[in-house]
Formats: sequence, structure tokens, C-alpha cells
Amino acid sequence: MLELIQMLRHLNLSFWTLLTVLVLSTSGSAQQGTTGEWHVHGGDAGYTRYSSLDQINTDTVDNLDIVWRRSSVDASLIQQWPDLQYSNQLRSTPIMVDGVLYASNGIGLVEAFDPGTGQTLWVQDHSFLGNDTPRGASNRGVAYWAAGTDKRIFSIRPPHLLATNASTGQSIDSFGSNGKVDLSYDTETGYSGTSPPVVVKDVVILGSAMADHPYTKEQHPGDVRAYDVRTGELRWTWSPIPKAGEPGVETWLDDSWTYSGMANVWTMFSADLELGYVYLPTGAPTNDMYGGHRPGNNLYANSLVCVDATTGERVWHFQTVHHDLWDYDNNVAPILMDITVDGRDIKAVVQLTKQAIAYTFDRITGEPVWPIIERPVPGSNTPGEWISPTQPFPTKPLPFDRHGITEDDLIDFTDELRAEALEIAEPYILGEIYTPPSIRGEDATDTKGTLQLPGSVGGAEWGGAGFDPETGMLYIPSVTGAFAADLTPGNPDRMNVRFTRGTRAFPNGPRGLPLTKPPYGRITAIDMNTGEHVWMVPNGNGPRNHPTIEHLNLPPLGQPGRAMTLLTKSLLFVSEGDPIMVRTPPGAGDDAGKAFRAYNKDSGAVIWETIFPAGTNGSPITYMHDGKQYIVMPIGSLGHPGEWIALALP
Repeated sequence: MLELIQMLRHLNLSFWTLLTVLVLSTSGSAQQGTTGEWHVHGGDAGYTRYSSLDQINTDTVDNLDIVWRRSSVDASLIQQWPDLQYSNQLRSTPIMVDGVLYASNGIGLVEAFDPGTGQTLWVQDHSFLGNDTPRGASNRGVAYWAAGTDKRIFSIRPPHLLATNASTGQSIDSFGSNGKVDLSYDTETGYSGTSPPVVVKDVVILGSAMADHPYTKEQHPGDVRAYDVRTGELRWTWSPIPKAGEPGVETWLDDSWTYSGMANVWTMFSADLELGYVYLPTGAPTNDMYGGHRPGNNLYANSLVCVDATTGERVWHFQTVHHDLWDYDNNVAPILMDITVDGRDIKAVVQLTKQAIAYTFDRITGEPVWPIIERPVPGSNTPGEWISPTQPFPTKPLPFDRHGITEDDLIDFTDELRAEALEIAEPYILGEIYTPPSIRGEDATDTKGTLQLPGSVGGAEWGGAGFDPETGMLYIPSVTGAFAADLTPGNPDRMNVRFTRGTRAFPNGPRGLPLTKPPYGRITAIDMNTGEHVWMVPNGNGPRNHPTIEHLNLPPLGQPGRAMTLLTKSLLFVSEGDPIMVRTPPGAGDDAGKAFRAYNKDSGAVIWETIFPAGTNGSPITYMHDGKQYIVMPIGSLGHPGEWIALALP
């Protein structure tokens, strides 16, 4: 930046010209990747997870080592509450601002620590919890806002949105009621949230985590809300369930909008800070596997919705799944990128999905970058169900993971495994993607449901992907794991839905192996300037050393976990994701989830890897501190307490 200022002064540019160039240069860098620090969960507001740092590169990565570790809960809290309990699943991705790391700890309180040593700087003022031992869990992270000397950390510890002084850890008493805003919808519904809020201009915006109620057709809408960053005053509310007279209400037939709910944003938001737009990836409505009580396409569930961050007004939307029956929440923060397609410069946004599709739009207008066609999909045999006859399929990029399942997709390393796989699959309905759930019979010979691929844990996962703004390459980890989409009749004594979800089990394959062919976890590189796939590699060894197939000396088969991504100027880092994360598909190897690797960005070849004592549960970040580049991430497993772990060169 100093060099840029000196160059502009040498050219005798005016102060206002100088200021304009500086604003454009700094805003552009903030939108497309980050440099020395890591101010947002996704690296930047566009969630590219990209940093231009390059001290750790192809020549030096072999020298990476652990330089510090930090428990998920500061020792002072253990001293205060000796019987404090918390999960090993630490999923909190830190942010690094002004030489300080901030993260939500194992019970949802914010801690600040030194980026070079991991030593505690402060623990959030928690007097509001009282003296009794609290309960709580880690969440995915925190947000930062500053104006002059007023610097704040925003965090969610249900049911509150909290504002904390970034320098001291003390509550900002002028925000809400003594530093907190009660987010409860009402006394019965309460509030839950696991993802960090996003700050755009002078509002802090948040969604909610809502448990699906498969026994009732009623639920509260998953409202998105924005609060004033200074006062905590509610500025606007946007509901994914339209009301009478609003656009989209016609897609809720039989007045089903009056009682249907959810369609909430439980994952992370992204934002274009220059446009002042925030991009909302919405989820499934109530309930997520049977929709006979909510006929119609059900806008704005399962959609990418662009809203004005100042007013909450919808700018544009696109529904990625009509009338969801597959639990295909949009689970990934939209990725903002500037690309060039057929000679046109496009400010784009990409929504990755569980169904392994990369929907790509002009982020200003919502126009698809490549045509998206409505394609016929299978109908439903479930009595009373309503199903959309078509679903939207982009012509580019092609899906980055397997779509649908047939007998040809079953494991076949040996004739014996093939025969056992056919026997296991025989009670299930197989078919193309969007084959609907089916009713599970009561007898052993009856249908057990539909084998859904990608499953509800499949395709892209909430860890997202990495986008390189210098090359236009997008690197997507994904999961290949079928699951049983089964329905059972609703009990009228305690349910008001005709059918509800069944076991939703991940069917084990022959002898504990996966049911399908590999890879079970993969990484796909897509050139977003052309929409073409460049390479695909398995992510991890998977079950290649299983006794049944060890003698075959198979190559890596991929591990079906929630992988996390970090992208730098010269390297692609991808974890495998620890199986402690909810509903991890079966089929993992001995070191499942514990590996962290650096890949060649051009070929997908593994350049370096290490095995941690536990797998990652949140995304890695990188930053520069005192001349040294660090990589930090949260880890934890069923047998290993959660902790943050830092890597650096000697």
C-alpha cells in the first residue's frame, strides 16, 4: 500500500484522485481474498477462503510444524466452574484482526488470544451467566466491526446476540440491554444459532439454526434479521415464507404459507460490501422429507436470495430445489468471484449445494452465467404428496459429484463384494437424482426406502470451497455417500402429518465397506472462466486398507467426511473432517478425518500431509504475524478434547 501511495504521488495525482484509487484498491482486495490477516470466517466477505500469503509454499511446506496449541476453554473458566462440561467438537474458526485472534470457545463465549503463542489476552465478560455452572456449545465463529476506535466482536450465544469490546472483552453496554439482544422468537420457540453473523455497513445480520419437527406441519419461519451495530435496534426482518399479497406466496398452495416454517439460513452468509448486498442460502421448509401438507414449489425455501443489507428488501432470488423432499438445504455460504466468461467481465456469485451443483449467477442481477434448464424428474408414489415435475440443472459447470444411483454404482472390487452389495441394495429403490423418498415397509421383505445420492450429507458441505481470484479456479471438496430416504406413516395421536421421516440411515455396504464405488470423498477443480472441470482427485485414503481389499493395493479411495479448505497463492490445503461431526457417512479408514494435506493447485497431487491427533471440525485460516505465516484450525474427536492448533515454519 505504501508503494502504491508513493507511486501515485510521483504521478502528481490530486488528493481526491489518490483517495478514489486507494478506496477501489482496498475494497477490491477485501472482496477477493485476504492478505496478512483474516477478518471474516471465510477470509473475506465473499467467502473465497483465499489468502495471497506465500511464505508457506511448495518449497517450504515440508518444514511445517506445530508451534502452539490452545484448549477450547480457557483455564480460568475451568477454575471458576470445576464441573464445567463441553463437547470435544470444537468447530470455531478464528478470525485475526489487528494482531489478535478471536474465537468462540467450547461453551460459546468469546476468547482473544495471541496469534504467535496462543496465550490468552482476555475472556469475554460473562457476568450475565450468573454463578451457576453454565451450559453451552461451540459455534462456528464470530464477526468483527470497527469505526475509528470503536471496535466490536459480535457473537451468538443463544438466545443472545452479544457485542463485546474487541480490546478489553467487556460488554458494550450501549448495545441492546447491557451488551446483548434477546433473539428469541417467542417464549415457546426460543432461538438457536450456530453460524457467525455477518456485518455489512452498519448492520449485523444473522440467521438461525432450527430443528425440524417431522411430526407437525407447523413451524416458525426461519427469519433473517438485521440489527444496528451501535445500538442493537432491530433494523429489518426478512422472512423466507411469504405472506398474503407478497411475491412468491402463490407457490404455497392451499394457504400452506399460513402455518409452514423453517427455510432458515443456518449456515454462513456472504456479502458484497461495495454493492451493499447480502446473499442468503436458505434451507428446507417443514418438514424436509414429506411435503404433502405444503403443496407448491415453496418459495423462498431452498433458494439463493439477494437482499439489500440496508433495507432487507429482496433484490433477486433463484430456487435451487422446488418443493424439497430430500433435505437439500443450501448449506454453503455463497462464494463471490469476479470472472471473465466469453470475453465478458462478470461479478458472479456461486451457490454450491448438497446435490453437487455449482449454480452460477451475476451477483448484481441474478441472471445465470450459463443457462439453467428445468429437467423432468421422477414422480412420487407417496399418498398425498405433491412433487415438482422438474428441477433446475445448470448446463455449466457439470455436477462435481455423483448424481443418482444404479446397480452399476455399487461396490465391485471383487465378485463377492459385488454380490453382497446387490443383496444389500435389493430392498431399496434406486434411481436418478431427485428420486423421492419412499415408504418403509414393516416386514423384512418390504422396501426400506429410497437410496438417495447425493444424500442429505453429500455433495458440498458447510466448510465450503476455495476460490483463487488470480486464476479463476474453484476447488470444491465433496462427499459421496448414499443414505436411506424412508418414510413411515404419521401417528395421528401425536402427529398432524400423514407421513414422517423414518430411520434416515446410512446403509452399510459389504463387510463394513461403503455400498458404492469410490471415491467416497473428492476434490474437484473447476475453471470458473470456462465452467469446465480441470481435475478431480480423491480426498484421503478411505478404506483402502480394509482387510477385505488390502491385498488389491488400491490407490486412495477418498474419505467421506466434511472437509475444510484453505487456499493460498501456491497451495491448496484440505482436511478430511473428523467423524465426530454429525451424520458423517460410514466407510472411513484407520486415520479417518485426522489428515491435513497440501495439494498442487494445478494437478491435485499431494505435496505434503500430516496426521493430527484428531480431525478438523472447523475451517483453517492463515495470517502473518511478526514476519511469520501461521495456519490455525480447530480440531477434536470423540477421544480427543477440542483445541486450536497452529502450524508455522521453523
